[in-house]
Amino acid sequence: MDCSYCGSDLAAYEPLVVEREVDGDRVQEGVFCNYACLSARIDDAELTSGEACVWTPDE
Repeated sequence: MDCSYCGSDLAAYEPLVVEREVDGDRVQEGVFCNYACLSARIDDAELTSGEACVWTPDE
């Protein structure tokens, strides 16, 4: 299996698995070799912009 961001072989790492829930099931979004690749993916996809950065737990 390869890193979802950089393509490195994950055999040499303890990979980070990112999942989300869809209709009650866990769906894998990606597997990353380290936090740097995960962070770069977040930045490249602008996942901290817009609605994704607003959290209101009381609503």
